[in-house]
Amino acid sequence: MRKLKSRDHLSKVTQTVIGSSRTREPRSSALPVVTMPNCICFGDLILEKRKKVTIKNIERELICPACKELFTHPLILPCQHSICHKCVKELLLLTLDDSFNDVASESSCQSSPRLRVQSPSMDKIDRINRAGMINYSGWKRSSLTPRTTTFPCPGCEHDIDLGERGINGLFRNFTLETIVERYRQAARAATAIMCDLCKPPPQESTKSCMDCSASYCNECFKIYHPWGTVKAQHEYVGPTTNFRPKILMCPEHEMERVNMYCELCRRPVCHLCKLGGNHSNHRVTTISSAYKTLKEKLSKDIDYLIGKEGQVRSQISELNLLMKETECNGERAKEEAASHFNKLFEVLEEKKSSIIKAIDVSKKLRLDKFQTQMEEYQGLLENNGLVGYAQEVLKETDQSCFVQTAKQLHLRIQKATESLKTFRPAAQTSFEDYVVDASKQEELLGELAFFSNGVDIPEINEEQSKIYNKALISWHHPEKKNKADSYILEYRKISREEEMLTWSETEVYGTSKVISDLESNSSYAFRVRGYKGSVCSPCSREVILHTPPAPVFSFLFDEKCGYNNEHLLLNLKRDRVDSRAGFSLLLAAERVQVGCYTSLDYIIGDTGITKGKHFWALRVEPYSYMVKVGVASNDKLQEWLHNPRDISSPRYEQDSGHDSGSEDTCFDSAQPFTLVTIGMKKFFVPKSPTSSSEPENRVLPMPTCIGIFLDYDKGKVGFYDADHMKCLYERQVDCSGTMYPAFALMGSGGIQLEETITAKYLEYQNDM
Repeated sequence: MRKLKSRDHLSKVTQTVIGSSRTREPRSSALPVVTMPNCICFGDLILEKRKKVTIKNIERELICPACKELFTHPLILPCQHSICHKCVKELLLLTLDDSFNDVASESSCQSSPRLRVQSPSMDKIDRINRAGMINYSGWKRSSLTPRTTTFPCPGCEHDIDLGERGINGLFRNFTLETIVERYRQAARAATAIMCDLCKPPPQESTKSCMDCSASYCNECFKIYHPWGTVKAQHEYVGPTTNFRPKILMCPEHEMERVNMYCELCRRPVCHLCKLGGNHSNHRVTTISSAYKTLKEKLSKDIDYLIGKEGQVRSQISELNLLMKETECNGERAKEEAASHFNKLFEVLEEKKSSIIKAIDVSKKLRLDKFQTQMEEYQGLLENNGLVGYAQEVLKETDQSCFVQTAKQLHLRIQKATESLKTFRPAAQTSFEDYVVDASKQEELLGELAFFSNGVDIPEINEEQSKIYNKALISWHHPEKKNKADSYILEYRKISREEEMLTWSETEVYGTSKVISDLESNSSYAFRVRGYKGSVCSPCSREVILHTPPAPVFSFLFDEKCGYNNEHLLLNLKRDRVDSRAGFSLLLAAERVQVGCYTSLDYIIGDTGITKGKHFWALRVEPYSYMVKVGVASNDKLQEWLHNPRDISSPRYEQDSGHDSGSEDTCFDSAQPFTLVTIGMKKFFVPKSPTSSSEPENRVLPMPTCIGIFLDYDKGKVGFYDADHMKCLYERQVDCSGTMYPAFALMGSGGIQLEETITAKYLEYQNDM
């Protein structure tokens, strides 16, 4: 994205006037102005009144919301906002890069039915313009595959779908382009537009021919547009470098001029668009009728606004007062909030002082007891204290005097002797009774927020929120009374080192949001708060979601390799397959008298893997009898598909439906395939040396969504409960060849590949 320029720089540029007059005004050092006749140019925002107006007042309308510069070749988006042609390309390139970062970091092999496309570059950006060339997830797809040509509009933040034609399906905003060109000419008033036909040195041009797309001085214009010729009838205007076509052509049918207006899509169309194009079922009207209707509405609205000029000025004055009042009230609110926190600080400081004092008192008391006990024990040492005193008493020779002193001394010696036998410290060293429990207070402080004042606290809907290739977060208001006008969605990664990472914020005007650029194999916390006007609600309860262990691997079912269309039914999008294998057997059931073999019908993904880490998810229908999912090498798949009567292969099972056990016959060494069995609403963990052989320990409830994680480089495959990103089973697999997602069905069953998360498209209202 280009570097943003300061709006102050644009304000310093010499201002000019929008005019539709074909004559050029004399240059002046003062700000140019022009008398503007009453006319409205259909297609955008130009309304010319008799009143003199300077371009300074509409400068903000001439700045692209993406690059913050003057528009350059603006295009009209489906949401009716305009954006530079180059900015559209850059936004699409960013979207393209995001898609490649999601899935193209791990490339597939060249033998795959689909080929990977290398990372995009600016010299390849023309691919964005061509319809049907590539899918932005990085692989070639058939025409049945939905394309992802979406990006957020910088003006309204809604996601825009450009459709199959991409940029080629957008109209250029010639009216806005003309206005910007006049502004540029006034800004460079000292630099004249030179004649394109003069011999050096060229003269200053006085006219520009819209048919020839060239500028002329007076002499050259007479030479190249002589009277009495066809060129004399050309349309000419004042000097300009912006040459717009005289006829607006349809971007979808380039040889057809637009002659209708689609009221649903709010854009000009041609008759082919109405006959058999995207607008065949839409309500259309003629261009002249739409021009007249829009001109009348716009003129009426502008006249109304101009007639209310006094009211507008009064409201501007009121807004100035409100701004000053807001500033004062804001400072007062800050002071009050600081005062409340200061009170909390005082309470905490007081509590802190009392608790610290209590701990110090207890510590001093215990140390005193230990000191006294230590002095007593030191007295038991030879020539010290009590022992030394007793030794001196023993030197007394007078019997009466000795008896008088020795009795009390003997009692003290006995007591010291007993204390040696049963040593007990005089005090405890632990301060367990002085641990402060502040968990409840921390929780309350964490919920500290502004008084909601009627704005309900939103609640994240965990059933509708999920993480796959991106995160989709949805929320609602349980009370359904006082909903917010807008929301702030906050999210942050939960660090294993318990480091408090900063919350990322994004503003949302709906009740759901798609978040990109999340790291794999990580946990994220999400919360949302609502705004109604200037009032904010407290944050919702945090919801923690886990990202997949690897980038999401995108593929479809292969309808060619091994696909049995008699037993399997594949939908048009090739992301769902259903088994009807038992139907033909039931039709011939009266002839079945003995046991027979029924086959597992295989279907594989249309993209192979030769390196890297990949994750994909799927849903197995609850009514499925037997479904096997996993990975298999291309060699093993060819062996299964070309040897259909190989009883040792998992393709064939007895009609009892019991597992043949072929997948577990060599679990000590890695195999070139790994499949797990799912059926009858159960997930069956294969036998292994580390797992229990008891059947009840190998049968788990079937997850709603099953994920498969393949680490090709380490030769490891894992099966997950994708809703909670919990690993159910993991084992080694031989990845010496190209690995493909493999699936098998027997009896009634169905498999649905998990759909990648994309931004919701903007729904347009018919407001004409």
